[in-house]
Amino acid sequence: MAETLPQSSHPETPSGKGAKDENFPVGSFLLPKHLRGHVAAFYAYARAIDDIVDNPDTAPDDKISRLNSFADVLEGKPVPTRGFEKATNLRASLLETNVTTRHGTDLVIAFVQDAVQSRYKDWQSLIGYCEYSANPVGRYLLDLHGEDEAGYKQSDALCTVLQIINHLQDCGDDLHEMDRCYIPTDWLDEEGSSVDDVRAKSMSPGLRQVADRMLDGCELFMQDARQLPAVLKNRHLAMESAVIIKLADRLIQKLRRADPLATRVALSKPDFVLSGFGGAVSGFFRAGRRS
Repeated sequence: MAETLPQSSHPETPSGKGAKDENFPVGSFLLPKHLRGHVAAFYAYARAIDDIVDNPDTAPDDKISRLNSFADVLEGKPVPTRGFEKATNLRASLLETNVTTRHGTDLVIAFVQDAVQSRYKDWQSLIGYCEYSANPVGRYLLDLHGEDEAGYKQSDALCTVLQIINHLQDCGDDLHEMDRCYIPTDWLDEEGSSVDDVRAKSMSPGLRQVADRMLDGCELFMQDARQLPAVLKNRHLAMESAVIIKLADRLIQKLRRADPLATRVALSKPDFVLSGFGGAVSGFFRAGRRS
């Protein structure tokens, strides 16, 4: 890993965001009570390193050094710096639950990429980024609940969709605040559009076509994602997954109809209530059906 930070540094750059700011439930009451603290430790670690790479006042090399130090602490390597409590806490959690550190270090790989890369030339490049930025979260949850790795395929599909949905929701803010754009540039070129169109107050026709094309890609991934509850043995996790699937479907519908540059496209309280109830019931009865 890269050289660690000087002793006087404070590695975290907290944004103030928390679980309540996410589109989807984080360690909700649907999960087993004895595992929620472990999920909270993973989320706290992920939030800390995400905030580092999204801080516009931190230089890229500094971001990379901080991120690599988090990974080093997670893997048990000596880092002569205070301020890595979230990595230390997650390491303790992983040792207790016998879950690999890989999911946490994979997130660091994605965020190091964010520190140096601001554009994605095509859809496959974006999917490759999601393999490290999103999919480790689902894989961690499966491992934590003792699920078979065979479920990674469906979990990866769902996590990739959640990431791309978030990219579309925040496309204007990401470009304005961090000069970062996750919309495939080759598709923009094909539609006579460009990254500059994302700076506007509303979507151009070409950008709308590209957004719909990204949502089409999400729909293909959802075909696998919707099978996730049925491949899970743990009924609690199956219920949580089913809720998230319904929320993802709802957000895809909303992004089809609304312009994320003109307004914040987000889930409403009725969306959460209806998706929560319907998903929980669906997941309860579908758990383990394909085991």
